[in-house]
Amino acid sequence: MFRCSTEEVTTGGDTSECGPTWAASPMGRSGLNETTSYGPPSASSGSSHQSLDEGSTSSSRGPTLPRMASGQPHHSSTLGRTNTSLLASTSDSSSFRSRGGTPRLRRTQGSARAAGRHPAQTPLTDHTGTSCSSATATSVASVIVAVVEGRGLARGEIGLASLNLKSPELVLSQFADTGTYAKVITKIHILVPLEILMPDTASEKGKGTKLFNLITDNFPGVAFTAIQRKYFNERKGLEYIQQLCAPEFGTVLMEVQAKYYCLAAAAALLKYLEFIQNYVYAAKSLKVGFKGSEQTAMIDSASATNLELVVNNRDHRSEHTLLGVLNHTKTPGGARRLRSNILEPLVDVDTINIRLDTIQELLQDEELFFGLKNVIGHFLDIDQLISVLVQIPKQETVQVAEAKITHVIQLKQTLDLVPRLRMVLKNCSTALLKAYSTSLEDTRFDLILEQIKTVINDDITYLKGSLNMRTQKCYAVRPNINEFLDIARRAYTEIVDDIAGLVNQMGEKYGLPMRTSFSTNRGFFIQMKQEGVVLPEGKLPSEFIKVTKHKNNYGFTTADLMKMNDRCDEALREIFHMSYVVISQLLSTIHEHIHCLYKLSDAVSMLDMLLSLANACTVSDYVRPEFTDTLAIKQGRHPILERMAGQQPVSNNSYISEGSNFVIITGPNMSGKSTYLKQVALCQIMAQIGSFVPAEYASFRVADQIFTRIGVDDDFETNSSTFMLEMKEISYIIHNVSNRSLIIIDELGRGTSAEEGIGICHAVCEFFLSLKSFTLFATHFLELCQLESLYPNVENQHMEVQHTRSGDTGAESVVYTYLLNRGCSEERHYGLRAAEMTALPSTLIQEAKIIASNVRQQLLAKHHSDPETQRQRAVYRLATRLLQAARNSRLDPDSLRMYLKGLRKQYGAELQAAGQPASMNTEEELLTQPYSGEGQ
Repeated sequence: MFRCSTEEVTTGGDTSECGPTWAASPMGRSGLNETTSYGPPSASSGSSHQSLDEGSTSSSRGPTLPRMASGQPHHSSTLGRTNTSLLASTSDSSSFRSRGGTPRLRRTQGSARAAGRHPAQTPLTDHTGTSCSSATATSVASVIVAVVEGRGLARGEIGLASLNLKSPELVLSQFADTGTYAKVITKIHILVPLEILMPDTASEKGKGTKLFNLITDNFPGVAFTAIQRKYFNERKGLEYIQQLCAPEFGTVLMEVQAKYYCLAAAAALLKYLEFIQNYVYAAKSLKVGFKGSEQTAMIDSASATNLELVVNNRDHRSEHTLLGVLNHTKTPGGARRLRSNILEPLVDVDTINIRLDTIQELLQDEELFFGLKNVIGHFLDIDQLISVLVQIPKQETVQVAEAKITHVIQLKQTLDLVPRLRMVLKNCSTALLKAYSTSLEDTRFDLILEQIKTVINDDITYLKGSLNMRTQKCYAVRPNINEFLDIARRAYTEIVDDIAGLVNQMGEKYGLPMRTSFSTNRGFFIQMKQEGVVLPEGKLPSEFIKVTKHKNNYGFTTADLMKMNDRCDEALREIFHMSYVVISQLLSTIHEHIHCLYKLSDAVSMLDMLLSLANACTVSDYVRPEFTDTLAIKQGRHPILERMAGQQPVSNNSYISEGSNFVIITGPNMSGKSTYLKQVALCQIMAQIGSFVPAEYASFRVADQIFTRIGVDDDFETNSSTFMLEMKEISYIIHNVSNRSLIIIDELGRGTSAEEGIGICHAVCEFFLSLKSFTLFATHFLELCQLESLYPNVENQHMEVQHTRSGDTGAESVVYTYLLNRGCSEERHYGLRAAEMTALPSTLIQEAKIIASNVRQQLLAKHHSDPETQRQRAVYRLATRLLQAARNSRLDPDSLRMYLKGLRKQYGAELQAAGQPASMNTEEELLTQPYSGEGQ
């Protein structure tokens, strides 16, 4: 077997063997421009049964799919001649109206050309691209999304279809959305789209629908394409799915056959992909899934930003995010899955507990943990590998041939790892690991590997480095399969040997220490260190050309070496072409079994994510959460702050139940209110993705939505003041909140006068108090603390501070404890204390204190609740605690009896405080009667 000892030089441009490479779109060559009209006007879009090209031979039954015959792909001329009438005229939609009402220019893909620039077109996947396991999962947007909305009475019914160019999975969604279109905007944000497709009728004559305007406003940097409405055809969509869906996912047809809008979106998306890509998907090759909006919790994009779930707000490259804390994944698929789960946490308690059981087993079984970690780290990006294996190129080129050889080598390496993964999972005990262990017993893995090994050499493997990989591809196919291939390889070996001989000869001729090097851009060339070398006449001989200097090295070539490189490339083209013929025959035989890789991809990405979550537990002291109807966290910590160097966050307790579901938090500036609010929300999300949480004990109620209102910044783009932004955000929450939501509000009404701010806060609080949602409301308006005396389910808490006085100067200073305590904050004028820490003159601050004290005495009066209100509050608290104990108690009878006696004592103390008799017969009977007998 040939082994090359030539030194390889890697330059910044040599990326052919690591990471996907995007090629330029052929649309630029064919003159397609999205701001130009193609095909009939939109009036013709009423005919949903028209074929793409009125004059083409395309059958009305859907696209013609090429088949592999005799090892050679048969290309469909129909698909190659797709009519440009697919794209609608969007010349009127280049100027869209912003939310502030000011018209602004928004470039679609074609409008860039009008400005004299290269159009920003949808990139095409280049067949020379290969995957690297170290690639960043979210570094490049590669998802195309099609969105359609029902018309007339069906307005608000949304159909959505998305397909990742790097992963052959078509995801369909259909759901009813509100007038704010919160669900569809959130889903598109999570997908991070490269391009969004919508019907041309949504943006007709520049007067877009409300959904169209919201999408263009929320995604200004994403390419938008208007497609004729006739291509949003649910019948064609169902035909596409029937043709393309892999047999393993056939049950999705039952789910989507009546989901007309997502089928229509799928039809337009798949037709557009055929039109713009250089390949089609093979029949029965796609993973198709239906994802409703009720299966996961919804976190809107503003909340995801506020909580820094996947991006740090100060530094986008920083890993101080929840994803950064939990991400110890080894594969791109695992990282993508973790990111998706953080943005869309689970709501099914059984599924969450299955994940928690698995993490617990991984933590208890070190052999399993490290065994899995070792195997998973060797997997490549399986999703991207499946994607290129199921694509049939429309044109055969050297690049296509070379890429296919690479993909088969990657497939061999991936399947070689399956037995190792089986072995590690052999003795696992939890349900999820057993299920994955069973799925890996599929005989198709071994069958494909056996067939590959009949053609591919056993010691061929996927290597990093262009020269190493070039050698692997050159000798991938076994000898004696194709006689001409063997001859071409011998010729290639001789040329490489001649190149090495030429370089040695040159070195001897000039007495210089030359060595053969290789780079993707230059091929073979000569390299020489500058150190200790004395050049004749102080310069290189004239026959050396294309001289470059890099650090301490010369790089150059000769005319003879360039000719040899050309011969070498010609020999390689012959080798790749003949290898491609053999590999095409191999792929045609294994194609019917290739779908088992979807199982492997699912198993590897899930195991990688769970290993990552388990790994996070080993870095910090986390505890397994429980799921009840109460949010109770003992000594909870902020997961991101905990990881930051030199930061050891203060632990705090949290308790929210149906009986006290509205917590008002007060305290001075910088006392830790915002950090505490984010800590609770982050712990809730961690628990719902199946992770352990940073606390000594944790219990959560599953939240179907998580809302946050944090921050007081102006938005210049939409001409919105601080106050207007606050009102927009709180309006969004009010219109979308449910009884199972978790609401985090950090300041409200601060952008207007104190009276109006208090009035708005009071009204908003009363609205949330009418619901059963869990709400944490941080405020500087101490007047809101009076709500506790009006509503029994309100609880006041505050961030405690301590005052110290210097013995020398007598100056008073504030020490922040960052500890949360019951009751309303007793601090007054803490804004002035914060001002004292700045360079404001002391006389000015003293005068401000006097004025503030006078105003407070005039405006504020003490409000005391009457005894009857206090008695009702005591009864309400007793009832809710009894109900909670009945639902969730796991105490034995003796412990339960002690707990109930404690409740009775506490109830009596509350009655006494309200001026009522300490002992009341009705309450005593309530507590003692059910437990008076033995065994109760």
